[in-house]
Amino acid sequence: MDLGLTGKIALVTGAARDVGGEIAKTLAAEGAVVAVNYMSSADEAEAVVQEIVAKGGKAKAYKADVADFAAVKTMVEAVVQDFGGLNILVNNAGLAKRQRFVDTTPEDWKKQIDICLYGAIHCCHATAPHLENGKNGRIVSVIGDSSRVGESGLSIVAAARAGVVALMKSLARELGRSGTTANTVSLGMVETAHDRAWVEENREKLVRLYPVRRLGLPDDIAPAVTLLCSPRSGWITGQTLSISGGYSMV
Repeated sequence: MDLGLTGKIALVTGAARDVGGEIAKTLAAEGAVVAVNYMSSADEAEAVVQEIVAKGGKAKAYKADVADFAAVKTMVEAVVQDFGGLNILVNNAGLAKRQRFVDTTPEDWKKQIDICLYGAIHCCHATAPHLENGKNGRIVSVIGDSSRVGESGLSIVAAARAGVVALMKSLARELGRSGTTANTVSLGMVETAHDRAWVEENREKLVRLYPVRRLGLPDDIAPAVTLLCSPRSGWITGQTLSISGGYSMV
């Protein structure tokens, strides 16, 4: 099925590797022009761009800390100037620090909330006028299932990402008249570079939590996100889709 993404311009945050990188590559494979955002992983972001270009796609890397509103605005302006508009925003950038709540500090709270919640707010605020002007804009925010069902050791990021769910629902109502949709995808444990040592140490008991008896892979996530970014999803908005191998069923 043609998803109708040819020529659409997408900004994917945190797209230098793992889930974000796979989303960027899948959007490009469907014909979208992709702005690959990164904060510090310049070489990895450029590798994603080069892989897209090598397959006939169009992409460019953009450095910006999503926790910095001014930097986000500058990035969005650059994307629009380079490509002539913006149709899709995927909020994927995040930071999670696994520790008991009583051991956290205000500095821990601020770092995670600034990236996970304020980062999504910054990106939505900077891109919304362009998404509305282009008609049929798409916003998809990626969170973890800890935000929906809770998880020991992830209280701060869970709280921050739960705020993103509310943001998406509110923007779905506010931006809907322009045809812009806003949705959330909520992930179970995905095989990424993050927390790899902890995952390996606990793999056996983690896998038992999943009816499909495996953890997720980035390419389990990207197709659903790409569908939500496409014109084919115009009547889906304000929703939270769990992609979790059955970890959560609520």
